Amino acid sequence: MANQGDAISCDVAVIGGGPAGSTAATILARQGFNVHVFEKERFPRFHIGESLLPYNKPLFEDLGVLDQIENAGFMVKHGAQFHTGDGSRSTKFRFRDGSFTDHPTAYQVERSRFDTILLDHAATCGATVWQETPVTQCAVDAKNGVTMTVLAPSGTEERPVSARFLIDASGVANFSGNRAKLREDHPHLRKVAIYGHFGGVQMPSGEEAGDIVIVRLKDAWCWLIPLSEQKTSVGLVFDKTALKGVTPADLFYSAVAQNPALQQRMAAAEVIGKLHTITDFSYTNRAVVSERLVRIGDAAAFLDPIFSSGVYLAMIGGKAGAEAVADALRTNTALTSKMRRYEKRCLSNMHTYRQMIERFYTPDMMEVLMSPREFFKVPEAVNAILAGRLDGSWAVHWRLRLFYLLVRLQKARGILPRIPALR
Repeated sequence: MANQGDAISCDVAVIGGGPAGSTAATILARQGFNVHVFEKERFPRFHIGESLLPYNKPLFEDLGVLDQIENAGFMVKHGAQFHTGDGSRSTKFRFRDGSFTDHPTAYQVERSRFDTILLDHAATCGATVWQETPVTQCAVDAKNGVTMTVLAPSGTEERPVSARFLIDASGVANFSGNRAKLREDHPHLRKVAIYGHFGGVQMPSGEEAGDIVIVRLKDAWCWLIPLSEQKTSVGLVFDKTALKGVTPADLFYSAVAQNPALQQRMAAAEVIGKLHTITDFSYTNRAVVSERLVRIGDAAAFLDPIFSSGVYLAMIGGKAGAEAVADALRTNTALTSKMRRYEKRCLSNMHTYRQMIERFYTPDMMEVLMSPREFFKVPEAVNAILAGRLDGSWAVHWRLRLFYLLVRLQKARGILPRIPALR
């Protein structure tokens, strides 16, 4: 934690100390820039988004934090399981399967510990970290740079901050995007999530221990993420319209009681702490960069968590965004072509997952997903996307297009058996 003082001056001010902000701060600090991170909370703190993707591993290596992650005791994730709510159908994806995925495992992480590791590492690499220090005001000027006001941990003292560049990693608070009225909600993803940590959940064991379990209901879905043998993250995602006349907790426990695949796993479960709720959480900002400003992670866009892409997208965005800012700082340019390329790539990555997420809510995609056929290695390509391979490989891309064609044919022609539990 930095010492208290008066005015703060730096090359880069980062709003938010989550995975995106920590990644960006580490990259820039290791290149010799004066970086200050302003985090409104005190770590460790509760957070969801606990299931990582295999392609997080190269990022950990780049940041120099892989050994800490591997030695932290997090559960190893070998794949994902999809089940229908009535328990009649299921399918499993193993990241090691197929020719398009280079990394066979990932981790299930308790974010309170994981995020603290990343933020502490950023400080070790030279970033100045301010916790319990929210940003209250901010202005960005192309010529004069960034001016902010932050509230000191005491909660009574405001202090000014000046910086050459701003990186907004404020998460779903979307600090700069909301103030600039850039947020656009996805009309087909107006969802509510209710979630918490539970003890006593029956989860896969043996070779399947560590798998994330996705239970697809007719109008909703539920995640079960094992964080340890004693603790499981469980969340239910459903349409916002389902809240009429009932509470989120009522919907959660009703779904558990009415769906055998959940009822069996949750029969002896007890909530640890409390349940949390978030609404309307899928959005994209119309602009990701502007003069002297780069938005990364959830402050650029946030997607439904069905495919566990959140932390991965946050960290690759944090890395690419920081590299673009470093280039702008060296050339003393407010808006560079590299920043524009970062924006284009960021929105392209979001689009890749949004396409799959929107289809996930149709019974047609689930019927194709749960009836995998060795057809031009299409399941292997889907597996690669689920693992986080977003390098633009044509071999993966055209097979993903073919997968979506199969989904359309399923809708129009019923080329595979229908699953009544999804309709």
